[in-house]
Amino acid sequence: MNWELLLWLLALCALLLLVVQLLRFLRADGDLTLLWAEWQGRRPEWELTDMVVWVTGASSGIGEELAYQLSKLGVSLVLSARRVHELERVKRRCLENGNLKEKDILVLPLDLTDTGSHEAATEAVLQEFGRIDILVNNSGISQRSLCMDTSLDVYRKLIELNYLGTVSLTKCVLPHMIERKQGKIVTVNSILGIISAPLSTGYCASKHALRGFFNGLRTELAAYPGIIVSNICPGPVQSNIVENSLAGEVTKTIANNGDQSHKMATSRCVRLMLISMANDLKEVWISQQPFLLVTYLWQYMPTWAWWITSKMGKKRIENFKSDSVSKTKKPF
Repeated sequence: MNWELLLWLLALCALLLLVVQLLRFLRADGDLTLLWAEWQGRRPEWELTDMVVWVTGASSGIGEELAYQLSKLGVSLVLSARRVHELERVKRRCLENGNLKEKDILVLPLDLTDTGSHEAATEAVLQEFGRIDILVNNSGISQRSLCMDTSLDVYRKLIELNYLGTVSLTKCVLPHMIERKQGKIVTVNSILGIISAPLSTGYCASKHALRGFFNGLRTELAAYPGIIVSNICPGPVQSNIVENSLAGEVTKTIANNGDQSHKMATSRCVRLMLISMANDLKEVWISQQPFLLVTYLWQYMPTWAWWITSKMGKKRIENFKSDSVSKTKKPF
């Protein structure tokens, strides 16, 4: 056999394999560990059945979709948010389309910024279902404003809701999980908890703080391997998060979702979240391209990432300023 020819064939096969993997990555909507778990890992239908799951921010967006998909898995659901009528709407749909009965769903109004109410809320869940298997920290609010145009009150609210409120509720639930030596704490963070972007300085800060807190908490719980701490980091997802984003003042919101056609479907995002929960993944990135690629670059090639995000950020600021000007112009 011609060894030189054999080596060339092996090199060609390796090159073809590399090209195939590259094409797969360009079509990927999650990090490689998550997609491997989707292909070869445990199914949510096997692992999450009969669990008690507490979802905050359950009245819309990712939290709402998560409630719908969980309701089909036969779990006991606790739905929390500030708007009771929206929680009741979500509950009705869960009962209509899921596999749950009235007794399996508890509507528990909760203001995450009212930290004094978190202990009583936790006790209400334990009294109703006897345990909390999974806490999904999903409540939060975003921001769309330039730093120099943003009041300190906006930054304060972002930290109080996104960070301190989540930490407070987690601290209330954690003793119960430590006593049982098991449980899952799942926090819906963001790609912007890893990278950063213009117009979201306060939001990025709150999400970076969350990632740091839960990574630190995971190390403190090393003696309790049955307690899993997971960071879920989605990129742009179809929801009303932009519409509800804070503008330069705490009393102002964007009130417009804009074009969402380029964003990931909420149902796909939540499905990947459930796969992460079923496989006890510590951190997952859920996003379509090019945002997933930018996240990888930010993590492993920060110099290149800074260059790319500065170009993207400049365009984003230009569009934001252009939209702001067009809204303030009066018709002739």
